[in-house]
Formats: sequence, structure tokens, C-alpha cells
Amino acid sequence: MGEILVYSDKTLTCKDCGEDFVFSAGEQAFYAEKGFENEPARCPQCRAARKQRNSGGFRREREMYPAVCAQCGAETEVPFRPSGDRPVYCRDCFRR
Repeated sequence: MGEILVYSDKTLTCKDCGEDFVFSAGEQAFYAEKGFENEPARCPQCRAARKQRNSGGFRREREMYPAVCAQCGAETEVPFRPSGDRPVYCRDCFRR
């Protein structure tokens, strides 16, 4: 039978801002379920700020390239640069 783990809230210190924050029992259970071995090193605010900085604050739009469907001849856009050595299909023809 599996071992039942009981978690209790822990107070940790953020490595960025130096403030204490609570690593809750629920968060600990979530980390264990996901297989994470390390406790968080940053408070939620510093984690969010770091994530914002690293992502540039927005999701980058995918560059699209014009193409002509090899099956129906419709003009379309695809998320890769067509090389010409393989057929390109519009969304409807690709789904068929």
C-alpha cells in the first residue's frame, strides 16, 4: 500500500526580494504530484515578475507565410516557410 503523506505550511525566504512567503500544504502536494523535487526559491510575486520578463509580457504571434493549396488552389497562410518540395494544403483540405 502507498504511504500517506501529510504536508503542513512552510515559511520560505524568496531569493530575489528576501521576503518570507508561505509554501502551503496544498502547493507541496501539487509539487509532489508533478514530481518536482525542489521547493520554490521565489515568492509568487517574484515568480510572476520573472515569468513576465522572460516572456516579454506577451505571447509572440506566430509568423505566417503565404501559400497556395495543392489540392483546391486556394490562397492560404501556413506557419512555416514552404520549401516547394512538398505539397501545402489549406486548413480545410488538410483536415480531409
